[in-house]
Amino acid sequence: MEVEVISDDKESIEVSLDSLTVAEVLREYLNMDDSVSFVAWRRDHPIKPLVLRVETKGKTPRKAIQDAIDRIEKESEKLVAEVKKS
Repeated sequence: MEVEVISDDKESIEVSLDSLTVAEVLREYLNMDDSVSFVAWRRDHPIKPLVLRVETKGKTPRKAIQDAIDRIEKESEKLVAEVKKS
C-alpha cells in the first residue's frame, strides 16, 4: 500500500492512500478520538488515490493516526483469538 503525506502541520494532515478500505477504517476509528475535530476522505477521480484529511485539537494528527492504528491492531488480534477459539 502506498502512503504519501501531502501536507502536515501542528493541527492537520493530509495523506494520500491507495486503499479505500484502509481509509474508511481509519476514518471510523479516528472519529472515536475526542481530540480529532475533523476527519474525512475524498477522491477526485476513481483512478486516482484518495486523500484522508485529519484535523485535531490537543494532540498531533500523526499521534491521532498512530493511536487509531494501535486500536485497530488490538481489536484485530482479539478477533483472531476469538476465531481460533471457535
